[in-house]
Amino acid sequence: MTMRLSLLLPALLSAFMLLLPASSAMADTEEKLTVLSYHEIAERDDALVPQYAVSPTNFVRQIDWLRNNGYHFVSVNDVLADHEGKKPLPEKAVLITFDDGYHSVYEYGFPILKMFHIPAVMAVVGNWEEEKVNVNFDGKSIPRSKLLSWDELREMSQSGLVEVGSHSFDLHRGIPGNPQGNMEPAATTRLYLPGEKRYEDEAVYSRRVMADLKHNNDLIRLHTGKSPRVIAWPYGHYNSTGRDIALKLGLTIGLTLDDGANMADTPLSGLRRILVERTMSLWDLGREIAIRNQNLSDNDRPQKIMHVDLDYVYDPDPAQQEKNLGHLLDRIASMGVNTVYLQAFSDPDGNGSADSVYFPNRHLRVRADLFNRVAWQIRTRTKVKRLYAWMPMLAWELPASEPAANDRVLTLPGENGDRVNMGYLRLSPFSPRARKVIREVYEDLARSATFEGLLFHDDVTLSDFEDASPDALRTYKAWGLPGSVQEIRQSDDLLGRWTILKINTLDNFAMELASTVREEQPALVTARNLYARVVLSPKAEVWYSQALENSLANYDFTAIMAMPYMENAPDAGAFYHELVDRIDSYPGAMEKVVFELQAVDWRDKTRLIPSLEIADTIRRLYDMGVKHVGYYPDMLVENHPDPAVIKPVLDSKANAPEIH
Repeated sequence: MTMRLSLLLPALLSAFMLLLPASSAMADTEEKLTVLSYHEIAERDDALVPQYAVSPTNFVRQIDWLRNNGYHFVSVNDVLADHEGKKPLPEKAVLITFDDGYHSVYEYGFPILKMFHIPAVMAVVGNWEEEKVNVNFDGKSIPRSKLLSWDELREMSQSGLVEVGSHSFDLHRGIPGNPQGNMEPAATTRLYLPGEKRYEDEAVYSRRVMADLKHNNDLIRLHTGKSPRVIAWPYGHYNSTGRDIALKLGLTIGLTLDDGANMADTPLSGLRRILVERTMSLWDLGREIAIRNQNLSDNDRPQKIMHVDLDYVYDPDPAQQEKNLGHLLDRIASMGVNTVYLQAFSDPDGNGSADSVYFPNRHLRVRADLFNRVAWQIRTRTKVKRLYAWMPMLAWELPASEPAANDRVLTLPGENGDRVNMGYLRLSPFSPRARKVIREVYEDLARSATFEGLLFHDDVTLSDFEDASPDALRTYKAWGLPGSVQEIRQSDDLLGRWTILKINTLDNFAMELASTVREEQPALVTARNLYARVVLSPKAEVWYSQALENSLANYDFTAIMAMPYMENAPDAGAFYHELVDRIDSYPGAMEKVVFELQAVDWRDKTRLIPSLEIADTIRRLYDMGVKHVGYYPDMLVENHPDPAVIKPVLDSKANAPEIH
């Protein structure tokens, strides 16, 4: 029975693939290249890292299935020829890669490559190759014989099938990445020097990466006679500094573990790979390929979001702070969320404006160097797929010593004499000096930790009485508008034009900041908070300088604050229905909109929204077709909401992206 089932699996999987509609079948996909990432070809009991060890039999089955289903194995030369416009890749092109340089690949994988004449990449760690007896393999000692020898690598290279690539000389290890001692990827982490209580500077970091990659290149050229053209980034972590160094050294192709498909515009320096694991069946492999062939990724999974205030974790007592962190990790696990919005700034007085942050930077007080620690623990100790850094865009209270501290949004009095203010002290988006400071704060955040997303705070807004600062007025005149807010407001036509231009100014600056962060986090996705009133009332675009249509066009996700108590809605049920109906009127919007619910009634700060009510709301939203839901805040001390009540409802929404 077992034998029959194993023989049927390829046929069953082929039938599954044929069921895909023609518009998304593999032959019609726009994806140019599928890259598979293998490690060991070994039985579990013989493997150094069992999780990533594919048995010899399963490796043969996977190669056989790919061949039988029309995939074409391509080489590095083929990939480069396509990139240079000399010869296009065939449909359903696949590049096979192996990381680390395990001897088991030579023993069990290389014969299969030769039998079927399949090209592949073997990325090796030079430091491990140079050891004579034992190898320090990610902190444990292993026999040198477990890894390929230079002679074996030379033989594989001379076969014409295997391209020997770089996996760095000594960056495949962890180094201290924060004061708490977390060991983080050496290729992208700025080394923390505990004796000096500081991080290595950018120049030292750049020289360290350059020296490492150059040394490995020299070793590979010495032992194989060929200079490497491929780098597989250790642990899949890379940034613009490393990428630029690699390109200078002739490492044209960069292999990552980023999620998603390799489309026509995917740079060779950041090719995405499917990580093949021991437990991956043929069905799993086929599904992973099919998902990418529809250009789907983890971002297309239903997001179940916990919005976390780091202020609740922080404590001046390090021991208590660690207890708080442990409690947070337990809550994340028990809640079953797959996405976390994590506060990176500090707002202890609760006025919505940040006067300090939780990461080292050039401009603001550091309340505690904590964001890296919490982000790393969440990413390595929970099942969270996406961690977002939650940041203000404008709401910064800079120290008085900062020249840009007074370059603030200026609010004019309303018709009744009261100042119509959005509630936060904000730097003006029209001040070049303020924008430079904000960019540098974001740059420092990106260098300080690893995260997948960026959530812009609800301060990305200007009222219809803002901004009347000198820099803003000069900008309005450059736009062809009067240099006076009062004069603009006297004309509906001018008011409408002014609003559209302000909306675009805010969104464009957000995209500029996201580009800054992508220098360190190349696969970054963006989200922004949006007031529900903007969706429900056409006039609200003028009041907030926000627009749902613009948000959908600019950000990967729009987190609408679906909070009826905050909006003083008379009927919460009707509020949600109207919100869903409005959003659903935009084609595809439900794929990009998060419904963020409130866990506290801020009109009465002592009242927690009952967990049963939150769960019932989530259930009703799912029934109405909502895909992504979250809640704010997570009350760490009060253990609210109750995971026993919320998790079953969250689990009712399938985690996997749908294949159509």
